[in-house]
Amino acid sequence: MTEAPGKSTPADHSNASQIETDRACETDLAYQGGAMRSVASHMRLWVVVVCGLVADLWSKSWAFSELTPNDEPRHFVSGLLDFQLSLNSGALFGMGSGLVWLFICASLVALVFVLYLFASSHPKQRVIHIALGLILAGALGNLYDRVAHQYDMVTVKATATSPQYSVLGAHVPGGRDDEELVRIRPWWETGGDRPFARDQLVGEVKRVGVVRDFIKITPKAWGKDIWRWVFNVADVFLVVGVSLLLLSFGFHRPIPNSKQVA
Repeated sequence: MTEAPGKSTPADHSNASQIETDRACETDLAYQGGAMRSVASHMRLWVVVVCGLVADLWSKSWAFSELTPNDEPRHFVSGLLDFQLSLNSGALFGMGSGLVWLFICASLVALVFVLYLFASSHPKQRVIHIALGLILAGALGNLYDRVAHQYDMVTVKATATSPQYSVLGAHVPGGRDDEELVRIRPWWETGGDRPFARDQLVGEVKRVGVVRDFIKITPKAWGKDIWRWVFNVADVFLVVGVSLLLLSFGFHRPIPNSKQVA
């Protein structure tokens, strides 16, 4: 049986629908990375970055001007959260102490990678933009500290009665016994130098960049700290931002229609 001229068949409708779907997919794929051309996307990212960076640097400045090193911790939420001063020459939560230039380079690489992820994102991926803003704020806050706050550090060898430890402060050269002793004025003391015999030390005096920490979680379990590290607001932003990013990738949904870009 021959079909009448001008009549469309179900197959025609199916082909037309498929062609339209393919074009829509191509449009959405072409728009992947459109966050760089979206004012709303930039606002989400940079407002979070600026507010987060201000919050981090202000909180560190407040803590180190209002609190006194080695004093009793100031209770913020009794039994839960204290404020006490600490300088961290390592990475997040004190890991890798003293590798300042490695951390600075790693921070710069991370910043470039964050901007790459933003440039590759879709304008509708709002949670990803907020997560990247938090990561950027945290990384910039700690990077600023490493560049702007530098101290001399000596590492004391472990003994039968004490583990290896480091002392941060100001190297005080110029004594008659410099060949035998290294004098350090610890950062937490207003006066007085501490002499260390050179054979007590691991290597020489090193100049290191530090991160200012002041937040301590205080609850204990079975007599031990649940969380033994002192940290800062930038660390919180980094952990929350990375967690949000992983959750966004883990619960990935199809990219929204590019015609509805906000």
